[in-house]
Amino acid sequence: MNGLRVLIAEDEERLRKIIRTYLQRDGYEVIEAKNGQEAIDLLDENVVDLVILDVMMPEVDGWSVLRHLRNESDLPVIMLTARGDEEDKLFGFELGAEDYMTKPFSPRELMARVRVVMKRREKRAAESFVEMGKIVLSPQSHQVRADGSEIILSPKEYELLFYFVNNAHRVLTREMILDRVWGYDYFGDDRTVDTHIKRLRKKLGVAGKQIVTVRGAGYRFEEDV
Repeated sequence: MNGLRVLIAEDEERLRKIIRTYLQRDGYEVIEAKNGQEAIDLLDENVVDLVILDVMMPEVDGWSVLRHLRNESDLPVIMLTARGDEEDKLFGFELGAEDYMTKPFSPRELMARVRVVMKRREKRAAESFVEMGKIVLSPQSHQVRADGSEIILSPKEYELLFYFVNNAHRVLTREMILDRVWGYDYFGDDRTVDTHIKRLRKKLGVAGKQIVTVRGAGYRFEEDV
């Protein structure tokens, strides 16, 4: 496993299975939705790194799913469609799609595009500083500044903070945090998350208030508190 998770939103079961097989061969964890509403629900409940999104789906179409997603994040999206009209492609790019494939397509070509999209995203992250409220971090050097002062974090504390920053304004359950920061095969419990967050808040000082406890749900990272 490469630690990355992909959502496949496609109503054709056979095609979903093919895409899933190729993604898993490359080490991706895969979750699946057979209609647009399921895709929205899964995006609200899970953290994913890439969405492969069919345009024509029952209940809610792919355009609507993409609009919903863009209200919350810049997560990369590869659109799938049975139509090759230029207008459709332009519309997808205007809504924020990263790439676009017309059916039928080669699964190997899809995987090549997945790799390009993910490398492009990694490069953008590595070349820039991320600033959220009083916190500034560098994905390349793992340097962190809080309220103008440099903060020394352990590797796990940095992973935890980076995860929060990348999912700002979103409620993250303890299970989601354990899964993503410690790994799906970790055998610890929720107290591990609470202990690390308490330690992280202390190191961040005033900026630690940006990590907000959501009673009965988990935690949320805010740009300003």
